[in-house]
Amino acid sequence: MTYNCDITKQEDKYVVHFPDVDNAITFGISEEEALYMAGDVLNGILASHLDNGYPIEEPKYTGGHPVEVEPKVAFAIELRKARAGRSKKEVAKKAGMTYQQYQRLENPHKTNPTLETLYKLQRVFNRPFLAL
Repeated sequence: MTYNCDITKQEDKYVVHFPDVDNAITFGISEEEALYMAGDVLNGILASHLDNGYPIEEPKYTGGHPVEVEPKVAFAIELRKARAGRSKKEVAKKAGMTYQQYQRLENPHKTNPTLETLYKLQRVFNRPFLAL
């Protein structure tokens, strides 16, 4: 999953803005540092949105510089999208796991699915979560 950002020079720094992610703004002394900081702010805000149940917009903007979302954050986002209107409890039961086990999977700070878990989720949602 990739979001694109714009980097503009302002006085003595380079400012980063993500058109698809509100409040995702950071800066760096050089363009390289600004791009590095862009990854930190993007992943931090997306993880915060997941933690708080806020909606996450799909990346649409294709200009500027691409920034890759960390795998744990991207997985949690994709899992939440796949769940759609179903409850976590309903999905957990269908996957043969406890509510707490499933809840951890949607938490970007705690998710670490095994291959067996990915297989179960693929069956529940009828879509792949891992391309081999």
